[in-house]
Amino acid sequence: MNLHSLIPSRTMLATLGMVLATSAVSNPTRADMWDKKTILTVNQPVQVTDTVLEPGQYVLKLLDSQSDRHIVQIFNSDQTHIINTVLAIPRERLIPSGKTEFTFWETPPGSYRALRTWYYPGDSYGQEFRYPKHLQQMAMVTEPAPAPPAPQPEASAAPVETPAPAAEAATPEPAPEQPTEVAQNTAPSTDQTPAQTETPAHSQPMQPAELPKTGSPYPAIGLSGALLLGLGGLLRLRRTA
Repeated sequence: MNLHSLIPSRTMLATLGMVLATSAVSNPTRADMWDKKTILTVNQPVQVTDTVLEPGQYVLKLLDSQSDRHIVQIFNSDQTHIINTVLAIPRERLIPSGKTEFTFWETPPGSYRALRTWYYPGDSYGQEFRYPKHLQQMAMVTEPAPAPPAPQPEASAAPVETPAPAAEAATPEPAPEQPTEVAQNTAPSTDQTPAQTETPAHSQPMQPAELPKTGSPYPAIGLSGALLLGLGGLLRLRRTA
């Protein structure tokens, strides 16, 4: 037996390597075609039946089942957690498209959007999700009232003076009376008598040299009589002793 016939030729090895490389490249594509893996990105809350998807990125895939091809699995962005498994309804479209398409149910204002259909690129049949039984309402966010702008000082404006009331301007307050002073460097007139010279208001009147006699002699007489009576009483006491 020739040993060289048992060793594969270089051509066979190259062909085998190309087949393996082609298989490795085509497997992910076949997997995506089978499970219809689709990335869903939402910028506001969305409901898929009764499951609420907050803003973010999610992965939609079909369950690996041969009998039912309308069971949809919802994963987080890195597919480490399954959020929910939803039973969809087959939905046909007339004109297939080469891109992923999503449609939404019509919902009342102020409520979350509800996902209705999902079509994989090139498919005539897609997945339809039922209308939510419990449609979630968006939270009403009350924005605070804007603060009033701060008043800007006017550099060119001149200060306004408040005019005084007319009544005060018409009737000025009387000035306090000042004492009349006679100038010392002014010689008095020769024909003016001393009696006519004005007396300053702050000078005190001259005190008389002798006080007027206003005392009465009756109290002195009464005091003398009381003294005499006391002396008479003392004499009587000595005599009786």
